Amino acid sequence: MTISLTESAAKQIQTQLAKRGHGVGLRVGVKKVGCSGFAYTFDYADQLGDNDQVSEYNGAKLVVDAESLGFLDGAKLDYVRDGLKQTFKFDNPNVEATCGCGESFSFKGAATAAKS
Repeated sequence: MTISLTESAAKQIQTQLAKRGHGVGLRVGVKKVGCSGFAYTFDYADQLGDNDQVSEYNGAKLVVDAESLGFLDGAKLDYVRDGLKQTFKFDNPNVEATCGCGESFSFKGAATAAKS
């Protein structure tokens, strides 16, 4: 798995897990939704599944299920602050286009083929 984290994202993952008091790491994935086809998912990983891939960056663990891995390969996860909005944000070379609202996106042919 070649998903990288910025230092800001790693610190935020560690901070949130510490506040929560338990958890393995941040679980990220991709699901079908929206006007462009896909959206990212973010959740706490309390346990690992058989098909999960785990990577550690700067002390923070990132958990990705095997089905999402092809879509996220080569992506970088950052934690950004824009005014009052704070969020995790992917820079993903596999994304071909995003919808007008910025909530959903479509993938280039290679990433879509990896999901099939």
